Amino acid sequence: MIRNFVDIDPKLDKINDECGVFGIYKNDEDIDIVAVTHDALFGLQHRGQQSAGITVNVDGEFSTVKELGMVSEVFTPNVLKKLPDGQIAVGHVRYTSNESLDRASNQPLVLRYNQGALAIASNGSITNYPEIRQDLERGGAIFQSNSNAEIMAYVIATERCSTDNLEDAVLAAMDKLKGAYSTVICAPTRLIGFRDMYGFRPLSIGKLKNSYIITSETCVIDSMGGEYIRDVKPGEMVVIDKDGFHSYMSKRKASQTSLCLFEYVYVARPDSEIGGISVYNARFKAGELLYSEYPIEADMVCGVPDSGLIAAEGYAKASGIPYGMGFVKNKYIGRFVGTGNGKKARLLKTRLTALKSNVKGKRVVIIDDSIVRGETSKHIVQLMRDAGASEVHMLISSPPFICPCYFGIDIRDTDNLIANKMTADEICRYIGADSLGYLSLQGLHKIADGADIDFCDGCFSGNYNAEIPRTIFVDKYAKKINRE
Repeated sequence: MIRNFVDIDPKLDKINDECGVFGIYKNDEDIDIVAVTHDALFGLQHRGQQSAGITVNVDGEFSTVKELGMVSEVFTPNVLKKLPDGQIAVGHVRYTSNESLDRASNQPLVLRYNQGALAIASNGSITNYPEIRQDLERGGAIFQSNSNAEIMAYVIATERCSTDNLEDAVLAAMDKLKGAYSTVICAPTRLIGFRDMYGFRPLSIGKLKNSYIITSETCVIDSMGGEYIRDVKPGEMVVIDKDGFHSYMSKRKASQTSLCLFEYVYVARPDSEIGGISVYNARFKAGELLYSEYPIEADMVCGVPDSGLIAAEGYAKASGIPYGMGFVKNKYIGRFVGTGNGKKARLLKTRLTALKSNVKGKRVVIIDDSIVRGETSKHIVQLMRDAGASEVHMLISSPPFICPCYFGIDIRDTDNLIANKMTADEICRYIGADSLGYLSLQGLHKIADGADIDFCDGCFSGNYNAEIPRTIFVDKYAKKINRE
């Protein structure tokens, strides 16, 4: 029996990334390390809106401000004044599901142990989290949160007891931690960044004058007027200290690297580069490929703000159909605080409206990045029909989501995935479109041709290059994959 999707929930109808991270080692006296880190978190806000935090290291003493909320809500002018100027700082923006939204898991997480102190900020998901936590608890560990960062910090602290230095402890921890992690650590005298051996989540290195930056996306480096150096390699640990820049590689090697392809489709900012490929160009190419797979006769192409706009430009160029504005997005609505039973529906109606004067009487192709539950797509199609469009065609710049993600994207099961329950034709009828098309898996891989890393498409294909948590990948997923 097909589930009846009835609630419009913008959060459930978009795929969300787990977090964004930032670290800086200051070598320039005229750099305000708090201001730079604060600005960096604004640049990473799209990767997480549930909490934000900054830790500053002043001669080995750590000062931290972190709280639930957006960057602008957490870091008011008065709060920023509480953070001292130091030499090293790390910052974090967090996305998490509502059921795990707790203050204890806010990052950076500061850990004090017998070898000193660490502040850790991480993006990703540790797939052997339960096993590691159970082993640590048997040894007497007491946990304050359910965060991956706390597990990572415990493992590093445990390894530090049997090694001569922190670098060896981090490398040893990397050998034990499975899954996805792009992480920055503020230590008493150095900044450390490291990435899992598959490279699921992006992590880049840059310079601001003579100071070093490690961050989730290159757009942060560019916005500061800095210089992009390179990406942290899968399985690499980089260390910045008074002697400069150092690189170390983990002993464990992946048979194939696995950058998340959805970074190009939706997660990353369009002005970032990942794996040597422009995110903007990848999304534009996705639109061009959509036209090669779904040529439609229409009068106008438009994108769903903001993630569908660039692919719509690509489709318009390839097809010769005029590109136009079909929707207006209210960018000032922020986080909706209204009350009443229709809160979520009113939020969506307030956030997005159709431009009647531009679509009335026209055959319109709408481009969006994905369909999760289908409720938002259904609403968007209805908006276009109410505005007077004569035909409404929906095209998606990624394949259907049919499987969970275990590596940092919030697809935890198939309960909310409409494509796991319906065929494309059924979804088309459900959302009320005249036609519906998804970019093929082969097409998706083409959008980042020339990248210096291999890709993970597990949420679209069910094929994961990395080990996934045991007992989770059950026959129902495989059955769906074979049918598709």
